[in-house]
Amino acid sequence: MSLTVEQYHDQLLALCPPGSALPSDEDSVWSLLLLALATELARVDGRADDLLDEADPRTALEMLKDWERICDLPGDCSQESETIQERREACHLVLAAQGGQSAAYYIELAATLGVPVTVEEFRPFRAGAATAGDPVSNGDWIYAWRVRAPETTVRSFEAGGNTAGNALAKWGNEALECYLSRYAPAHTIITFAYGEEA
Repeated sequence: MSLTVEQYHDQLLALCPPGSALPSDEDSVWSLLLLALATELARVDGRADDLLDEADPRTALEMLKDWERICDLPGDCSQESETIQERREACHLVLAAQGGQSAAYYIELAATLGVPVTVEEFRPFRAGAATAGDPVSNGDWIYAWRVRAPETTVRSFEAGGNTAGNALAKWGNEALECYLSRYAPAHTIITFAYGEEA
């Protein structure tokens, strides 16, 4: 938390040697000069506090364009006309999606979009390893997997993450499909099932 102008002014006055050459009266020229210096010190201190917010793409505003440049956005799964909230989420998603091929990785990736999902993997039927009731699948199905998600994903307006004129909510699963397909292993086939238990 940054110091106020008054706190900086008090510190500068306390650092001055005592005496009539440097009076500490509020209306003296010396005190007014120190007040001007304190104003600038408080402004710089406040901007340093703002830098902490800018260091995280989820809270960045002034440096959001730099975060997008680092993350190579807008990309295939994002559009330039997105809200500030969506731009922040896209940057966070790119930084969080730094590798993995497990079901847990894709569940976590979907969670960063705010969508609860489950991942179903298909395995070939093998005598001795499979049990009664297991699906019988062979061939190319061993390279396929299914993501189960809610039928509709609603992304609500967040104060501070949007500007006037933006929609209060958006519906759809396009972002989920795009991001998961983008990070899916190249040799696999991903399918999506909506409206079923996620």
